[in-house]
Amino acid sequence: MGVVLLVRHGQASFGADDYDVLSETGWEQGRLLGAWLAERKVVPTAVLSGGMRRQRETAEAVATAAGWGPAVELDVGWDEFDHLGVVAAYPDHPEGELDRREFQRVFELATQRWTGGRYDAEYPESWPGFVHRVRAALDRACTGAGPGGTVVVVSSGGPIAAACAALVDPDGADPATYARLWSRFNTVVVNSSMSRVLVGSTGARLLTFNEHPHLEGETLTYR
Repeated sequence: MGVVLLVRHGQASFGADDYDVLSETGWEQGRLLGAWLAERKVVPTAVLSGGMRRQRETAEAVATAAGWGPAVELDVGWDEFDHLGVVAAYPDHPEGELDRREFQRVFELATQRWTGGRYDAEYPESWPGFVHRVRAALDRACTGAGPGGTVVVVSSGGPIAAACAALVDPDGADPATYARLWSRFNTVVVNSSMSRVLVGSTGARLLTFNEHPHLEGETLTYR
């Protein structure tokens, strides 16, 4: 049986000139996860990362702290969706810089509109396009895990939520139900948390979601 570990990147630099950079807390979150995995003798057969800087830096922090040998491979299928573009397309988004609380409020409203599927042409990547991209990346990771392998994937909250929703609702018969699952997963994914996917003869199944026993106090963050 194979295992895929879906890891969310560490805390990014909210409010900085370049958001796509780990904060000091983000680097520490990655190192803490790597040390925790090393203590449990987790040795991956492959380490994958999306192409975004915060994802690559997290993969570097985890792999270095864990002492892993495999080079990190890039798979841009695990890139986060353009959350700033989704917020900007929301008709009632406030002008100017927003604090974390207000941004979260607007973000949730904007993503509800995006996942509704009625305004696909207004977005650089449509909701169906995003879901298809992530499901394809998940399939590649599961194939790589194969019998007996362990693949670590460092991604972001949006793709991890999409992958977990697909595993919980593999048929996806009701798009609205899938979108609600995605939203609920996406709003609670902790920075540097880990979700476990088992890959067996009957396919992939979600075993755990959002594990973060390596975090406490100020190192436990959601944004």
